[in-house]
Amino acid sequence: MTVVVDTNVILVANGQHSDVSPMCIASCAERLQSITRSGRLALDDAFLILREYQNKTQANRTRGPGDAFVKWVLQNQANTQRCDCVSIHPHSRRGFKSFPDDARLKSFDAADRKFIAVSAAHPERPPILQATDSKWIDWSPVLKEHNVVVDFLCKTDIQRFHKKKLGA
Repeated sequence: MTVVVDTNVILVANGQHSDVSPMCIASCAERLQSITRSGRLALDDAFLILREYQNKTQANRTRGPGDAFVKWVLQNQANTQRCDCVSIHPHSRRGFKSFPDDARLKSFDAADRKFIAVSAAHPERPPILQATDSKWIDWSPVLKEHNVVVDFLCKTDIQRFHKKKLGA
């Protein structure tokens, strides 16, 4: 199965998020290891996602599961059996042409739009793996209407973060 991986999944797997549960860390690490064993990854051909991965990890040291995953991505990015590179084209208002044209997504983080754009531009519309960014909870129903699915790996943790953000 092909997936898009949000950077926070990698960071959580590395233990770089102090407020997550051990179950969340394990879930992210296992999912990344599963991709490296037998999965497929979707990336953009402008290397926006890969550059973000590299900026936030130390793939050359492979200290954690996230670092090991990024090292695997670097080694397999051109392997069409394991990685798909899709073209995402800039758009002046939405960030990317493949990002849904929907007013309800107007406040979606500009830095995260690349993940949505890759999923939307990919012919299989792979799910986006998300760990801890609670804002995605609010956007996921709208994204689903545009055939972009978010797979929340840490449901308990992300719901806790979302409630805290809302002041509940």
